[in-house]
Amino acid sequence: MSNVDTAGRGGYRRGVRAARSRPDDARRAARDEPAIADVIRRLRRTRGAWNPTALAVVADESGDPFRVLIACILSLRTQDTTTGPAAARLFALADTPEAMLRLTPRQIARAIYPVGFYRTKARVILGICRDLLARFGGRVPDDIDALLTLGGVGRKTANLVVTVGYGKPGICVDTHVHRISNRLGYVRTRTPEQTEMALRGKLPRRYWIGYNDLLVSFGQNICTPLSPRCSTCPVRTLCRRVGVTSSR
Repeated sequence: MSNVDTAGRGGYRRGVRAARSRPDDARRAARDEPAIADVIRRLRRTRGAWNPTALAVVADESGDPFRVLIACILSLRTQDTTTGPAAARLFALADTPEAMLRLTPRQIARAIYPVGFYRTKARVILGICRDLLARFGGRVPDDIDALLTLGGVGRKTANLVVTVGYGKPGICVDTHVHRISNRLGYVRTRTPEQTEMALRGKLPRRYWIGYNDLLVSFGQNICTPLSPRCSTCPVRTLCRRVGVTSSR
């Protein structure tokens, strides 16, 4: 399993083709899908009681796209309870590309431990910082295609930087967004890349920016991968519960 976000153009194009390949299925699914506006409205009313995501905390505290980018790298294959403290330790040492390059891989690895693949991520972070200085004047790009040219940055990370770091429309699909969008019955896809394409085609653009953070928080607190808390779910009357075999 990869330790960096590598779902780039190849996987995205396969997702595009797959999402377009079954128009009859899409028409049938549309008749059964939940009203996504009602789902989002209910989740927004409830989210105040949930723990915020680590990336939301980084973005709210700093508003800095560079911090968002690096926190995204740290978050891959890592739980939020680990990502948040690791990001805080690293940014206490360096919070710009220039400052980060004054650290050694060992110093970064020590600061971010125990995030998943911490040694590899230390090298990835330094590579990103070198690229930012050499090709972008030290500024994090606000364009998905440009972000995808950075080593270790795939579509998930690129979309998060654009949406969370810059407040621009984008759809970031991670395991939570992929799982919950399908569990609701809103999309019927097999991979995150297919889910991104399906959501770009049907999710109203006004919901794009906040969709990931809302569903990630929902997925961490209520709609868990195994045995979701359906008895306390604010959207249980709207959910198709696709693939759910047991719940609490």
